[in-house]
Amino acid sequence: MSAKKTTKETTIYVNGRQKTVTGKEISFMELVHLAFENPSTGEMTIFTITYSKGGDSNKPEGNMVEGDTAKLKKGMIFNVTQTDKS
Repeated sequence: MSAKKTTKETTIYVNGRQKTVTGKEISFMELVHLAFENPSTGEMTIFTITYSKGGDSNKPEGNMVEGDTAKLKKGMIFNVTQTDKS
């Protein structure tokens, strides 16, 4: 008998749009792809992510940098901006 693996779905907001994601955490790049359909990922592009209503009680709001992950919580808000270095 095999154990069923359940995948938790969580509703979050990315740039004001409701998104449903699975898992307990979300990565920086997953958020970039949720925010922008075809993100420019060249060396001249920088993404900035801020969040609030976070899942980590020690850090319910903050910033993310490339390589970071965030614990998910229902209703969590992410703001993702794209800037061109010039």
